[in-house]
Amino acid sequence: MAINTRSRDKPLVDMRQLEAALQQVREQKRMQVQDIGSGVPFMMRNSSAGKTVTTQTAMQLTVVCACVRILAEAVAGLPLHMYRYTERGKEKAIDNRLYYLLHDEPNPEMTSFTFRETMMAQLLTTGNAYAQKIFNNRGEIVAIYPLISAQMQVLRDPSGRLVYLYTYMPDDSKPNETQVVPLRQDEVWNIPGLGFNGLIGFSPIEMARNALGLAMATEEYGSKFFANGAQPSGVLEHPGVIKDAEKLRTAWQAQFGGSGNSNKIAVLEEGLKYHPISIPPDQAQFLESRKFQINEICRMYRIPPHMVGDLEKSSFSNIEQQSLEFVKYTLDPWLCRWEQSMQRCLLTRDDKQRYFWKFNVDGLLRGDYQSRMQGYAVGRQNGWLNANDIRELENMDEIPAAEGGDLYLVNGNMLPLGQAGNFYNNGGEAQ
Repeated sequence: MAINTRSRDKPLVDMRQLEAALQQVREQKRMQVQDIGSGVPFMMRNSSAGKTVTTQTAMQLTVVCACVRILAEAVAGLPLHMYRYTERGKEKAIDNRLYYLLHDEPNPEMTSFTFRETMMAQLLTTGNAYAQKIFNNRGEIVAIYPLISAQMQVLRDPSGRLVYLYTYMPDDSKPNETQVVPLRQDEVWNIPGLGFNGLIGFSPIEMARNALGLAMATEEYGSKFFANGAQPSGVLEHPGVIKDAEKLRTAWQAQFGGSGNSNKIAVLEEGLKYHPISIPPDQAQFLESRKFQINEICRMYRIPPHMVGDLEKSSFSNIEQQSLEFVKYTLDPWLCRWEQSMQRCLLTRDDKQRYFWKFNVDGLLRGDYQSRMQGYAVGRQNGWLNANDIRELENMDEIPAAEGGDLYLVNGNMLPLGQAGNFYNNGGEAQ
């Protein structure tokens, strides 16, 4: 990650004024620097199940990791093109510098896939994605670097402008030494998620912390259950007085505890009795709880359960429809958020009238080979697809125009309604 420290044409934020305003906030004086936040207490870390829910702990749940990975890779893998408005419609603006940055290589350290995957992963976990725009001396964007959302603070200075304070370590070998870098609003590309003020998004992890905490608790219970040899905990009863209870407990645990000691036969002496006191997993509906939490987390990210490996309610007849609904109701809103954010943050006022961004989701909406061929045939026979249009959709080389690759054809038995009687009225002579 690179933080731009070169000299700029525009002055940076007045750090003295900003620090003075922050000091007033610390002393609870008048609010000159406003912390842009939601105002909703979603920042509590402990869930009702008693588990601490953070981005790191939530990503250790396989279903959360799968949901984030599915959406991040889907957005990163889709073709992204920059278009220019023309008199006949639109065309790809391949000659524009921004086309190369977003389509191929946003910066010298990563590909477009890696960049978009990183941004989308932060958007899905923290609710916000930030990137720094690097400009040349002519004010053109020459590189875009992703920033870590958890290290960004958004403020509003006394003049009403947004100020982004980014905390990072200049030297990785000195983790205790951090530096706060102020960034102007025009230097930051921000993609906010769902929120109440349009500037800062809520973290899905924090909003669903109780559901995630329950999933963590059930997973930990299952792990400890099998670590204990799949045997419930209990009480050792002795008819007499035990001189060293701790020694007996340690010896019992060493001989019968752990999955490696499961199914061993215990020999009890001197009237010692074992009484299990834990609720068996079947009575606690352990498996049902874990299965329900999978659907609960999938509901949180609006992911069809079959995409994370839960095929219980999926069949040959509905799985294709669920995949189409994933594109329409889950992926499309995220793509719209990306497209409008790129339009707002990466283009100048004049360029917004000439250019626009668009993700190509045709590949995800295509059916099987037979269905595609039938659709192409209908389009070809009715004149709204030519051979090269079809070959481009199938990622094939074009047919030269001299050989008819750009010709639009229609069936000879189809005429405009006003010309339907021409052949009859002219005595059967073709016109």
